[in-house]
Order: sequence, then C-alpha cells, then structure tokens
Amino acid sequence: MSYVIAQPCVDVKDKACLEECPVDCIYEGERALYIQPDECVDCGACEPVCPVEAIFYEDDVPAKWQVYIQANAEFFTELGSPGGASKLGLIEHDHALVAAQPQQSLA
Repeated sequence: MSYVIAQPCVDVKDKACLEECPVDCIYEGERALYIQPDECVDCGACEPVCPVEAIFYEDDVPAKWQVYIQANAEFFTELGSPGGASKLGLIEHDHALVAAQPQQSLA
C-alpha cells in the first residue's frame, strides 16, 4: 500500500507535498503529481500539507476517485522506480486519465 494523489491535484500541483516527502517519491507530471508506490514509505507526511486534499492512503481513496489508484501506479510503468523525483524534474507527460480531464480553472 501507498499514498495516492487523486483528481483535486489536476492542474493545481501546489507542491507542498514535495517539500514534506522524506524519500522524494512524489513525481511531477505536466498536469498532476504522482506518488511512486514502490518508493513510498507510507509516512503520511504529504497528506496534511495538501491544500486541495488530493492525497489519500490507498485504502481511503473515495469511491469517485478509485481509478486514480491504478492511474498513479501506471504512470510509473515506463518510468519504473528511479529512486528520487528531484533528479528527474518535470516529466513531460501524464497518465491518460489525467490528460483526458478538462482543464480546471484555478480561479
């Protein structure tokens, strides 16, 4: 199990969670952030700092966002487990589920 970033993060990417993550397992896609499930140590440091409440422990993801569990894991299919997000920086793609979302207004 690990933490998952769901729909409220799309087009927001506040990044407060990046600063709190002690193992650097939160990666930045074009429109959303993703937690590498094999690198996450389940510490929960990221969850309370998310201003849009997009981060959930995998067992606690609301039903309406359950698809983000699989999308989060699948984001790393090609990327694998690089061992730290900071050395990669922005990854210039998103999972198809995120890419298909209508652009969210940040107003």
